[in-house]
Amino acid sequence: MANFHHGGSALKALSRAIDRFCQKHRNFGVPRLMLYIVIVSAVVFLIGGPRLYYMLEFNTMLILRGQVWRLLTWVFLPLPNNNIFFTAIMLYFYFFIGSTLEREWGTAKFTIFYLFGVMFNVIYGFIIRYALGANPYLVPNFLNLSMFFAFAALFPDHSVRLFFVIPIKIKWLALVNAAFFIYSIVTEMIVGNIMLGLLPLVALLNFFIICGDDLRLRLLRPLRARSSANTINFKRAAKQARREYKDKPYRHKCAVCGKTDTEHPELEFRYCSRCNGYHCFCSDHINNHVHFQ
Repeated sequence: MANFHHGGSALKALSRAIDRFCQKHRNFGVPRLMLYIVIVSAVVFLIGGPRLYYMLEFNTMLILRGQVWRLLTWVFLPLPNNNIFFTAIMLYFYFFIGSTLEREWGTAKFTIFYLFGVMFNVIYGFIIRYALGANPYLVPNFLNLSMFFAFAALFPDHSVRLFFVIPIKIKWLALVNAAFFIYSIVTEMIVGNIMLGLLPLVALLNFFIICGDDLRLRLLRPLRARSSANTINFKRAAKQARREYKDKPYRHKCAVCGKTDTEHPELEFRYCSRCNGYHCFCSDHINNHVHFQ
């Protein structure tokens, strides 16, 4: 239990550090990052071939010889033997999830999430190269599917239409995704490729860093009790807001940007259950602020 608490404190500290960075550097990151990745991936798929794939793939020896673009270009490689229909569906799926996460977190946080994923894969690729003497073939599949776990953590009850027909909740698809990760790990380890088998776990490190603290809180508190507590906190916060602002021309004021419901009636204002005390935030900052402790 002590180790769990210590690990939770580390995740919480790291999560707060990332939130503070994003708050101070709002212009950091690449807007519509996933759109660009999907477009370049589609072009590579359509005009690609063995020669182009070889020029873009991750290769530690060639990187050390100066071909540094390979640190990033492996992200655009399609999965082997994919047909155009399956590739189109996967790229649309990645775009939908990535753009939704960027709207929810903000550009800075989503860019950090994706860059962390790329960085961890590259570092582990070099570890495999020097530990086994073999160059791993990195593909973006596990990296992009880590976005899916983040999406499921934020919107577990959101429904999508499987094959554009069958409605299914994201949380059930997340379980299928987890089974795929486990299958990939086990099959590699059965044939003795232990380090290669750990690649899917490495691809999830960015997910645990960005979403781990929220997951820990959900494990510590039953979802129903947590939902009930949030409802009570909101009612208390609303009453307190009415007391504090009864002589002012607004009811809600964002603790980050200072916008009020009077000046910006189009915005939604909420109270954060993870902050100490009752702090109101507009819809632009409810999911992108440093928590009051």
